[in-house]
Amino acid sequence: MRGRIKVRLAQFCAAALVIGGWQVARLPEASPATIASLTEDFSFERLPLNSAVTNRDIRTVAPAYEKINHWISSLGAAVALADFDANGRADDVCLVDPRDESVTLQPAPTTGARFTPVALEPSGLPYDATMAPMGCVPSDYNEDGRTDALVYYWGRSPVLFLGNAGPPTSPSFTRQELVQPYQIWNTNAVSLADLDGDGHTDIALGNYFPDGARVLDPEADQPELQMQDSMSAGYNAGRNRVLLFQGAQGGKTPQARFSEAAGAFTPEMANGWTLALGAQDLDADGLAELYVANDFGPDRLLHNISTPGKPRFRLMEGVRHFATPKSKVLGKDSFKGMGVAFSDLNQDDVPDMVVSNITEDYALHESNFAWVSTRKKVLGQDGTAFYDDRSEPLGISRSGWGWDMKTGDFAGDGQVQILQATGFIKGTSNRWPELQELAMTNDELLRNPHMWPHFGPGDDLSGDDPDRFFVRAPDGRFHDLSTRLGIDNRGPTRGMALADIDHDGRLDYAVANQWRQSFLHRNNRSTQHPFLGIQLVRPATCGGAPEAATAPAIGATALVRSGAAGARTAQVYPAAGHAGVSSPELLFALDDRTTAANVTVTWRDACGTRHDTDLSLAPGWHTVLLTTDGSAREITR
Repeated sequence: MRGRIKVRLAQFCAAALVIGGWQVARLPEASPATIASLTEDFSFERLPLNSAVTNRDIRTVAPAYEKINHWISSLGAAVALADFDANGRADDVCLVDPRDESVTLQPAPTTGARFTPVALEPSGLPYDATMAPMGCVPSDYNEDGRTDALVYYWGRSPVLFLGNAGPPTSPSFTRQELVQPYQIWNTNAVSLADLDGDGHTDIALGNYFPDGARVLDPEADQPELQMQDSMSAGYNAGRNRVLLFQGAQGGKTPQARFSEAAGAFTPEMANGWTLALGAQDLDADGLAELYVANDFGPDRLLHNISTPGKPRFRLMEGVRHFATPKSKVLGKDSFKGMGVAFSDLNQDDVPDMVVSNITEDYALHESNFAWVSTRKKVLGQDGTAFYDDRSEPLGISRSGWGWDMKTGDFAGDGQVQILQATGFIKGTSNRWPELQELAMTNDELLRNPHMWPHFGPGDDLSGDDPDRFFVRAPDGRFHDLSTRLGIDNRGPTRGMALADIDHDGRLDYAVANQWRQSFLHRNNRSTQHPFLGIQLVRPATCGGAPEAATAPAIGATALVRSGAAGARTAQVYPAAGHAGVSSPELLFALDDRTTAANVTVTWRDACGTRHDTDLSLAPGWHTVLLTTDGSAREITR
């Protein structure tokens, strides 16, 4: 009798432990009433950006990569939203479509046929089938007040498309090498910021495969054609770079000159397999820090300690607490960083960071990151970054095979939502078992692609993941509403871009899908809340007259001191993340009682001098000119 009791007791205890473990491990769920209430604040119209026809989903690759050609073909879709025709709205789309390796500039759907779509092709420059576009980054690269584009590639260094003189309603471009002569790079991330504080916008480049590797050349036979040398500490990738602005001209022969700042990054900063970059001023000193999201190894947070002409960075790492796993410490992770975005999640006026990783059920559970500030001065002089990962209590730690991330207020109530692109390669045969075996392979074998399992046509790795639309509930946790809202967009997605394309105060977004049709999601929620939209611009050149050409004030910060509902600070850094570039505009929700918002704007002029000033702005959209004498005034564009 006693023996039977012991057996039953053991069985009961085992069952209790299993159930208890499941309860602890499972994600908390909001009540149906809460989810229904959250869903009421959102509505989107899905509009195609390109054709639905898909003729291929595999690229021609070097022989070394032939057995994993589906894996190698997993990147290339990208999107940006900007104002190319100078109508005062970011209602133009720059779309990279890997199905035909095209880069197309076109008006956004429903905004009118304002100009004929333009193909951004590097005509007259070295270019062939061993090269493929990976992203499009709009900005004014030659400081003439026109919106240009930088297109980056696998197989070559980036190309600048500089806007020609003439009616902006008919955009045309002069093509120019970013570096002379062109180099064989495989770039997957670009961010823009005045990195050395001289008043000019510089370029940070994140490269993936080793420099010189002809990844898409079927005739290539090189030692550079290799994969990562570790799943958790891979440092044999292409070198990341800083290119400093050197000079420019506009007119009939537009030019822009950039040069590499040798030694700006140390080897431990530069040699990761970078998939995303983000610039943000974390310590309010006017210099943008860089977050480098690396595949196969630790991400890097770089504290900017540059002086004009001499970019320098300090490697920052987080604090490990008693119960913190090593990979949940900033700068110590071994995950697969593939996207980064900035937002103020705890409303302390200090930017926080959200980062994509792989978090696939029944496959691989790393963790997305939500690096939340733990004090005002988040960057210590000793290299300590005072950020803790709060992704699990915030509800965003698990989502799928993540890529680009963006944050924005789509409800117009001051609460930030988090968008995430997901999915890797689409097929019919699940190859996660083989990938799990690969992850346990000796690191000495990993770099040799011939030692990898087959990942070819028809093979699937997280190919049906839904995009995520995380919405915060009153209890502080985020919940994914993408399926309920009809925007789950199942399949491989890469880039995302945000803009209020029609300036109605409702934030819209575009998604770039890999090997399939891409879409604009137009925000058509029924509720309209008071808002403040700001385009911060400055004279494009040092000493430029206020009435001369203007350009977005990259790096400017706006703090809504009174009248804001929820988030009240934001910075103008549109190029952040993986394959998605948002508009260089700021959008704030206002309190229902606000008749005028008091705003402090901080910026660096084109001469390199920092200024700040206070403004009083009524609800609605405003274009504010930030001058070299430290004053600011509203203008009409």
